[in-house]
Amino acid sequence: MHKAKILVVDDELNMRKTLSCILRQQGYDVKVCGNGKEAVKILDTEQFNLIITDIKMPHMDGMAMLSALRKKNKEIPVIIITGHATVNSAIDAVKLEAYDYIRKPCMPDEILFSVRRAVEREKLISENLYLHDQLKEKFRFNGLIGNNKKMQDIYQLAQKVSKSNAAILIRGESGTGKELIAHAIHYNSLRKNNKFLAINCGALPENLLESELFGHEKGAFTGAISSRKGIFGMADKGTIFLDEIGDLSLTTQMKLLRVLQDGEFRGVGGTRQIKVDVRIISATNKNLENRIKQGLFREDLYYRINVIAIDLPPLRERKDDIAPLVKHFLAPKRISSEAMNLLVSFDWPGNVRELENVIERAVALQEGQCILPDDLPQYISVGAGLAPAHISTITEENFREARTAFEKNFLISVLRKTNRNISLASKKAGLSRRHFYEKMRLYGIKNRIKD
Repeated sequence: MHKAKILVVDDELNMRKTLSCILRQQGYDVKVCGNGKEAVKILDTEQFNLIITDIKMPHMDGMAMLSALRKKNKEIPVIIITGHATVNSAIDAVKLEAYDYIRKPCMPDEILFSVRRAVEREKLISENLYLHDQLKEKFRFNGLIGNNKKMQDIYQLAQKVSKSNAAILIRGESGTGKELIAHAIHYNSLRKNNKFLAINCGALPENLLESELFGHEKGAFTGAISSRKGIFGMADKGTIFLDEIGDLSLTTQMKLLRVLQDGEFRGVGGTRQIKVDVRIISATNKNLENRIKQGLFREDLYYRINVIAIDLPPLRERKDDIAPLVKHFLAPKRISSEAMNLLVSFDWPGNVRELENVIERAVALQEGQCILPDDLPQYISVGAGLAPAHISTITEENFREARTAFEKNFLISVLRKTNRNISLASKKAGLSRRHFYEKMRLYGIKNRIKD
């Protein structure tokens, strides 16, 4: 059992002895004192998981002690056990966020039941605070990996705008770390103690997405067996990260625009307007300006979400960051210079996410402490253009993987060199336009290309 530390405050000697005996038998670490004034002094120097206190005591009563405690610590649970229970004292206890209010005389089982619940609650709160502190530490700007000048400029910009409430649009290819930047902005903002909620706008059909965003009332649609809050309701005073916002339908775009304009929304099937205070950070790998011209994205919404733009470069444009990223993903293992050269030479169409997955795979399959070229997927060697030096034989088992990766990287390279013009790219690749499109669909290459 977790040996929680409990402070018992009561002016009656017998009550102090009885409570401390009951609690110690259950494995708790107990300290006692006779009044609120003495308890406040103890609390200045010692930490406890729970306080049990009487109300009527000399020098400083339980309510005054609880009031003084709440100015310093709002989280520690307090159980009030009193023989002078009144409606007013119960109301005061609720206002001061007492965990429980028990009348004397009371049975040991009643006390222990309340104590166990209070200690468990305090444990959960402590764990949540610890995890929250860990998140804040993880997303410190000076802890983000990236020595590249472009990335350092981005971190400085993100840190500067984190203190404001301005809407931010983060643009970049898939896998470049858009959500990481959004997290960092939130955990360095004035909203850091409130929720950060993320949703992928392209991952859900329109009817479900609206419910996820704004919530719904019971019976609003088939399957809505109970009312539910959406992320706008849950993230009040916090931050919402709308990933792949370019995939929103025009209908949902209009509803989102109303929320951003008016600061209130209505759930699916609801009738009342709900006020909300959230910061919006959006992200996209699409060219929203082109989608506006095509009539696929609202221009007024674009200007609402794009108060401040952050453009993340692909990993191929910041190759000086590959080595520090690899070492970060690898720790405590090492990597040979030959394997590192392969990783630096590769084009990384999947960006940082793909690099992390490759390293995770290598670590999982490799038994020693140093990653060698043979520990990497063979398509890395092929895609890096170093196959002859590092692959003496491509077996039947890995040939398909290597060929697929090589062909995908080749098509992407041709598209870049032709400024994403499909007609010109298909000619240079020696393929018909129809065949080129089929290859794009096969390899999941997004159709964000000039025709």
